[in-house]
Amino acid sequence: MTDREQILRWIDDEQGAIVAFLQRFVRARSPNPPGDTLEAAAVVRAFLEENGLPFRIVAPQPTMPNFVGSFDGGAGKGKHLVLNGHIDVFPVGDGRGWTRDPWGGEIVDGKLYGRGAADMKPGTTASIFTYALLHRIRDRLKGRLTLTAVSDEETFGPWGARWLIENEPEVLGDCCLNGEPSSPYTVRYGEKGPLWLAFTVRTAGAHGAYTHFSKSATLIAGDLMRDLGALSDLPVDLPHNIMSAIQAAAPAADRAMGAGAGDIVSKVTLNVGTIEGGLKVNMVPSECRFEADIRLPPGMTHETVMAEVKRILARYPEAEVEEINFNPPSYCDPHGEMMEIVQRNVEALAGHRPTPIVSLGGTDARLWRYKNIPAYVYGPFPRGMGSTDEHVEIAEFLHVVRTHALSAYDYLMRG
Repeated sequence: MTDREQILRWIDDEQGAIVAFLQRFVRARSPNPPGDTLEAAAVVRAFLEENGLPFRIVAPQPTMPNFVGSFDGGAGKGKHLVLNGHIDVFPVGDGRGWTRDPWGGEIVDGKLYGRGAADMKPGTTASIFTYALLHRIRDRLKGRLTLTAVSDEETFGPWGARWLIENEPEVLGDCCLNGEPSSPYTVRYGEKGPLWLAFTVRTAGAHGAYTHFSKSATLIAGDLMRDLGALSDLPVDLPHNIMSAIQAAAPAADRAMGAGAGDIVSKVTLNVGTIEGGLKVNMVPSECRFEADIRLPPGMTHETVMAEVKRILARYPEAEVEEINFNPPSYCDPHGEMMEIVQRNVEALAGHRPTPIVSLGGTDARLWRYKNIPAYVYGPFPRGMGSTDEHVEIAEFLHVVRTHALSAYDYLMRG
């Protein structure tokens, strides 16, 4: 029996334990905010300890621990692969709209329900079990394998992967493989970058009957929002091979992220997420504040977008802008070594060849790309991600585990 056959045999024989781990993981609450992941981290720690796997905990923020584990193969020098996943999940709020307990990990009709059941506890589980399975055959592996299971991803916070990248050179490696939800039909090699801006409009204000005394801050804000829509017309400057890959992947992007996704991958997009303005229905508002989530595609710069924002703001002397957050867009080679490995394994396991795509949402994989380290994302569909009745199909989850384990093995064995 070859090592690859042994890996698949182990996954088949132990799939009950793999699913049970994911179920415990989902039941362990880790919403961010507030960001306390200690309960979920205890599940990860127990597994690593029970299986005698090397790891250490790095916790610059005590309630947000990160796991870092590494081992060297015994078959000589080779490449260094980093597996990355996160422990924290979106909050649930009051649970309104859910038909299943968001912290129940309930299995119904081959689907596991709960917050984090798509984003991204299945992908993190795939990383953890890949690390565990390959550790069993470490004497026959080349190179080095590192596991990073981190906290504080959902809010782009400083205590998770970003802290590790800046302070723990062990986690850099030669390539990163991540299991964020992407769809089994796509592999992400890049992602758009979020630019969050807060706009505040101020006027004198007045009684609601005396509209001649003052402009309305809310009406001005509405006009400003409309004009900001022109950001989507900004031209994008990308190498021809990347733009060609994005255009060719439009149908796959629609399949992975919903109809219309392929049309906006290469465009700047605007979402006004919050609006606050006015005190009373019969008062002309003197202040209105709104927050905008602007997504930059690869090939678009912060400077270009902000120059256009300021050009638009020049028409609105009552308005000012504040930058809340920015993470640049990122991409790596859409035809890189790990991409080819993942595609080949998916084709053998599932009979289709996943398409390279740029994603709309962000992941920690961007942090490796910022260091010029290729990073690829392959995970399940984002069913209910950030919404209600989040879930994963168990068969799909196990497929992701198989793909990650075989792909990690293949990458290391290439030396």
